Amino acid sequence: MPKRILTGTVVSDKGDKTVVVKVERKVKHPLYGKIIRRSKKYHAHDEDNSVKAGETVRIEETRPISKLKTWKVLDKVDTRSKPKGAAAPAAPAAAEG
Repeated sequence: MPKRILTGTVVSDKGDKTVVVKVERKVKHPLYGKIIRRSKKYHAHDEDNSVKAGETVRIEETRPISKLKTWKVLDKVDTRSKPKGAAAPAAPAAAEG
């Protein structure tokens, strides 16, 4: 069975070798159809305490490490870089007529 990989934001790094990651997902309300956000917090293993609060990380499901930890941090996600295809928007052409 493949391991699940989730992306979330670190909300706490106070534990030794442990971070708390908040993962948000968007779901459609069954009756009203409005898109709502649902979130869940996961305790993840961070071996070298390299991740700080506020950073975006990817976590992977793993064997139980402790009572609450069944996830481990894979890597940081760089949220500052621009997509390769994104260029400066073109100026709108003046309408003649």
